[in-house]
Amino acid sequence: MAAPLVCTRFSDNYELKEELGKGAFSVVRKCIQKHTGLEFAAKIINTKKLSARDFQKLEREARICRKLQHPNIVRLHDSIQEELFHYLVFDLVTGGELFEDIVAREFYSEADASHCIQQILESVNHCHTNGVVHRDLKPENLLLASKVKGAAVKLADFGLAIEVQGEQQAWFGFAGTPGYLSPEVLKKEPYGKPVDIWACGVILYILLVGYPPFWDEDQHRLYAQIKAGAYDYPSPEWDTVTPDAKNLINQMLTVNPAKRVTASDALKHPWICYREKVASAVHRQETVDCLKKFNARRKLKGAILTTMLATRNFSRSGRSIVTNKKGDGSQVKESTESNTTLEDDDVREDKKGTVDRSSTVIAKDAEDVRIVCPNKTFSQHSTNSCGSARKQEIVKITEQLIESINNADFEGYTKICDPHMTAFEPEALGNLLEGMEFHKFYFDHVLGKNRGINTTVLNPTVHLLGDDAACIAYIILVQYIDKQGVPRSHQYEETRVWHRRDNKWQNVHSHRSASVASTSSAFSPSAINK
Repeated sequence: MAAPLVCTRFSDNYELKEELGKGAFSVVRKCIQKHTGLEFAAKIINTKKLSARDFQKLEREARICRKLQHPNIVRLHDSIQEELFHYLVFDLVTGGELFEDIVAREFYSEADASHCIQQILESVNHCHTNGVVHRDLKPENLLLASKVKGAAVKLADFGLAIEVQGEQQAWFGFAGTPGYLSPEVLKKEPYGKPVDIWACGVILYILLVGYPPFWDEDQHRLYAQIKAGAYDYPSPEWDTVTPDAKNLINQMLTVNPAKRVTASDALKHPWICYREKVASAVHRQETVDCLKKFNARRKLKGAILTTMLATRNFSRSGRSIVTNKKGDGSQVKESTESNTTLEDDDVREDKKGTVDRSSTVIAKDAEDVRIVCPNKTFSQHSTNSCGSARKQEIVKITEQLIESINNADFEGYTKICDPHMTAFEPEALGNLLEGMEFHKFYFDHVLGKNRGINTTVLNPTVHLLGDDAACIAYIILVQYIDKQGVPRSHQYEETRVWHRRDNKWQNVHSHRSASVASTSSAFSPSAINK
């Protein structure tokens, strides 16, 4: 185990550079170690906003990360506590997500999948050897050290990790991400290291065909599948996967954790040890194509959920903490593609039975959904003063945005939108877009040439997400005259996520469905130029 790190002032040893990412109570910035010139990533946590429980979790994360020194784990190099901020200095990993890298490769085979899962298992085996259970293995936490071909896979984010003694099995709380949760966690049974192996089995399945073994839009049914271990190997995509690969998945996705393969034994499996002889080296284009769609769907949900969670009323790490009467998360309707991390061991109740506002944002019960704001809890259908004014703000700013589209006013549009705005819409052909270039094309080449458009917003519904974030859903009715002089109408559904920064609302994400009448929309040339 590494010696405790000496605490000094952060600025004595490091020089801060550009921002790399942001959470609810933290920001990640590149930094340079002054005496070596080496680059690192500094996670800067605003401790003033943390509860006592958050402090405990922060200390646990730092303690666990100090234990882990492995080439396939993002390493903690320094931990510095100051009066208002806590600094965690990690490896600077620049290669992005493993799953995103795979779809950009020219060649990807079963043997490549074997090499990927080997590195993941190496990191998990190191964790387990040191008495650490990660509890949140998923694609978002599998990064590449650099953009160099063959860069090492790095396991990241130990915010949910726990320490265990030996092969200890106990109830450590409901934690993880829906599609990667093990049967024993869903059954609220004692659990331990095997939960990580189950998640590895799900990841390996996806690595081979590009879609998950368990999937359902309804989480009740999703969890029922997982509890029963109800997965299969459908044709034709699995016909080209070797029996050895399926055998390893079967050993990982064994419902009984006592019979599930360990990380150490999985690394000895022939499909990993002798991949050159056992694993197929044929390019899997269908897997890459499916993985592109899988990435797009999880990125979409991630973009929306990150915005929903990144407010000062949300947990410091951007995780959704959800309570429900069953205590197994089953009332949260998310599919297996959701990358929302759930954790209930942070949720506490005060003497009145209300949810502790310091850590819980959305509380679900059998009757209603209530949104928690600083001083009171109100139903999303409530019209009290805490929410009605802000709901009107969201409706008004949305109307301004639609008006800028109608007037082909790109300058006005950009003032309302975040420069890094993400969008998911039919014209993007299943890809999640980021930035304004895609939007600018339609302003320049379509909207400016079609002035005879009338747009009507129907049934706007606003959901407040803390003080500084909101989501609005509505129906757009577009009327226009086509080139033949025939009046036409198109209707589609649209959702926008708003985030307030410096008292200014900005649109950070939009999602538009295909038209009810056709697949075109107000932004589509095919809708207006017929």
